[in-house]
Amino acid sequence: MNLLTATLDDDGPNDGRGARLILRLGRIGLALAAGAGAAVAHPPFGFLPGLLGYALLMFLAERSTSVRGAFWMGWLAGFAYFFISCWWVAEAFLVNPAQAWMAPFAASLLPIGLGLFWGTATALYRRFLPGGVKRVLFFAALFCLLEWLRGHVLTGFPWNPAGASWKAGSAASQFAAIGGVYGLSFITVAAAAAFGPLLNAGPRKARVGAAVLGALVIAGLVIGGAVRLSQARLELTDTVVRIVQADVDQESKWTPEAYRGIVDRYVNLTARPGAVTPDLIIWPEGALPASANQVFAPGSPEAAAIARAVQPGQSLIMGLGRGLPDPSAPEGARYFNSLFVLTDQGGDGLAITAVYDKYRLVPFGEYLPAGDLLGALGVRSLTHMPTDFSAGPRPAPIDIPGAPRAQPLICYESLYPSFTPGAAGRPAWIVNISNDAWFGRSSGPLQHLNLASYRAIETGLPIVRSTPTGVSAMIDPWGRVIGDQRLEPGESGVIDARLPRPTEVTLYGRVGDLLFWLVVLAGLATGAPWHRLRRLRPSV
Repeated sequence: MNLLTATLDDDGPNDGRGARLILRLGRIGLALAAGAGAAVAHPPFGFLPGLLGYALLMFLAERSTSVRGAFWMGWLAGFAYFFISCWWVAEAFLVNPAQAWMAPFAASLLPIGLGLFWGTATALYRRFLPGGVKRVLFFAALFCLLEWLRGHVLTGFPWNPAGASWKAGSAASQFAAIGGVYGLSFITVAAAAAFGPLLNAGPRKARVGAAVLGALVIAGLVIGGAVRLSQARLELTDTVVRIVQADVDQESKWTPEAYRGIVDRYVNLTARPGAVTPDLIIWPEGALPASANQVFAPGSPEAAAIARAVQPGQSLIMGLGRGLPDPSAPEGARYFNSLFVLTDQGGDGLAITAVYDKYRLVPFGEYLPAGDLLGALGVRSLTHMPTDFSAGPRPAPIDIPGAPRAQPLICYESLYPSFTPGAAGRPAWIVNISNDAWFGRSSGPLQHLNLASYRAIETGLPIVRSTPTGVSAMIDPWGRVIGDQRLEPGESGVIDARLPRPTEVTLYGRVGDLLFWLVVLAGLATGAPWHRLRRLRPSV
């Protein structure tokens, strides 16, 4: 059976093959439009009417005459959504001209795989399909359950969950302080899908009532968040942080000729005079095109230059790869993507006072899943490395001389809500170093900033974010970039700013995803086949 036939089971007239083909092509187009609409609701596009794509997707699943047809509706919508959301992954393969041929495959294979989660959600929805407007809650619950799985299965890829459609720091985004980004996803999908019954036949009062209720929920999100922001009072600590963005492109980073110049850029920006003397300086992930073993080697000119730039009492956070001897490893060593805290101790020079090894590694970027098998097939070249990184322990706060206790997150670890303690053991701030230079001036770095900012809303903690090429920023505990404390893609410079104080512990910080699971289970209960269970109950 071909893709069109499998995708769209005809529930229209059967009086002509051409008419049926036109109908099927039309529904394919609508499914793609549903996913594309939901995708462009996200920053940097911000076209919020695109959220109605979830209503259209629910309608298309209902109109499919089979579970299989509903699956293909969801898969097509998911493909469009993730193609628009994640096309920037192709940029990483354009860095090395020898790998440029892989770019279109990377941009296509990722949405092909991620679309399976959407297809599974719509297939299950069509399989149980409860009656009445309560199906809106059932659809939202199934959809968000599969989105949660997308963020966790095989380490997960939680890029652009539905709740992150709202720009971080906006009024509607503040609900994440209560239910997290997944709880906000449920509210968002349910409110948008409530307009779906308008496309169906049935009692007009119930259909209009569902749409009105959806509109009221969205209004409630905005009004409630606006009230929270109106009560926000930004307080600053005495700790002054300098965020360094040297604007080093990934393409030119690894040539021997460029190395000295890159070191000089970072060192000069670090030592640049300012209105105040920073207590803490932050460089991004992979700041220098060298390993920590090279940079910190005895007699290293790089270490000497860095030591001259860092003043007594100051600390420097920087990201570098490092290798540790391990006889049990295939190459005799293990490699980590690490964050280092260096502190100038006066006459003794710089000392490493804390190290954090990245816990959640990027598949195909930092390690090769099923490495032995795929390595034998020649896929290892996709990782840009001859060997895999190893994962460190689960993220935990670290102590930094001269600054409050911080939670380190490297690169896309900032996509995961559960990595920062929100109550017991809660740090005072989050430091997120990232290397978004891989993705050029695409939408990727802008979306990464938005997604990372949700961790501030959920935990009530400020975030200091440093990248080589942008976007670097100081983010307040409500997810907002503070004033002009932001360096855009392509800018070189520093941000000197006082570190904000955290808010009181948020509800999400106390209970995590508990509220999300409660609403998902309640939504699933609306579609459970209770009548079948009653038939199975033994008579007394």
